[in-house]
This record gives sequence, C-alpha cells and structure tokens, in this order.
Amino acid sequence: MNEDKKDTTLYTIIVFSENLAGVLNLVTNVFTRRQLNIESLNVSASGIEHVHRYTITCYTDEHTVQTLVKQLEKKIDVIQAQYFTNDEIYVMDQALYKIATARLIENRNISKAIRQYDGKIVEVNSTYAIVSKEGLPEETLELYHKLKGYGCILQYVSSGVVAVTKSHREELNEFLELREEEKRAQQANTGF
Repeated sequence: MNEDKKDTTLYTIIVFSENLAGVLNLVTNVFTRRQLNIESLNVSASGIEHVHRYTITCYTDEHTVQTLVKQLEKKIDVIQAQYFTNDEIYVMDQALYKIATARLIENRNISKAIRQYDGKIVEVNSTYAIVSKEGLPEETLELYHKLKGYGCILQYVSSGVVAVTKSHREELNEFLELREEEKRAQQANTGF
C-alpha cells in the first residue's frame, strides 16, 4: 500500500443530485479543496427520474469523510450524500482489456488466464481481441497484471466502481418521501 494511504481507509461516497450541468464540478471541487485524491468516480442515472448518482472512492480518515459529506450536502443541487466502508456496501467494477491477437494465438496461457479470472473474450479480429471482466476492483486489476506479464496488453480501461448498500432500507427514497410530506404540510399551512 502507498505510504500516503497507510493510515487511511478506502471510503465509498454516494451522492445523489439533480441532473443539472455543473454539479459534477461542484462535487469534485469539495474533494480538491480538501486535497483528497479521487480513486474512482462513476456517474450515472439513478432509479429516480431526474436524479443522478455519483459513486466516488477515496482514501481518508473518518473525521475528514464526515466533514466532506456535510460539505457535499450543503451544495444546492445535492439531494443526499453518504459514506460507506467496504463492509457496508457491495461494489463491482467492469474492465475492458484490448490484447494483441497474435500473442493470444501463440500463447495458450493468455486464454487460460482469461478463463481463470472469469474474463470473456467479446471480440476478436486479426489485430486485437477485446476481453471483458466484471468483479471486485482488485480482481479486475489482478487480470490486468496477469495479462501485462504476458506482454499482450494494448489498452486497459476500468469503469470505476458502482455500489449498492447492504442496508435493508432505501434511505434516499425515505428522505424524498419525508421531504414531500414536509412540502405538503407547508402548503396546507400556507394555503399554497
């Protein structure tokens, strides 16, 4: 492990925001101001219309991640931000590996390694083959190192982690329902 990361924990921060231009910049600026390096960043639509989900991983300490989440939630377009340790979430990464077809054909150990790591060859042509692998981030990285050892890697890309909580509660849904109830109560009190 890197010396900078020795006394820190890998946290996964999940942020829900309205789908508006500029929110990604607001979110990443909070990390920049705290001089935190983002290890992984994945942004996608959530299960709620017009709400996007940011899954961000970084190494830090608990006090800093608590402060970071509070700062994120103060941003006007952020609906909710939470942090998790690896035992509180299930994470997955997807990776693509572009490898030289000639090396794949001449060295059977390459295809054996792909099968051993549950990779799938999804395309082959005379120049290159594309391998796809889903799994834990460390698993996709292990396959990368194995293929790199065979000298066949032309390109490698990882999606960054996506994560779901292991909790039985869906806190964002509960938060949005509570917010809607408060809004209705306020409208009933003011007559608007």
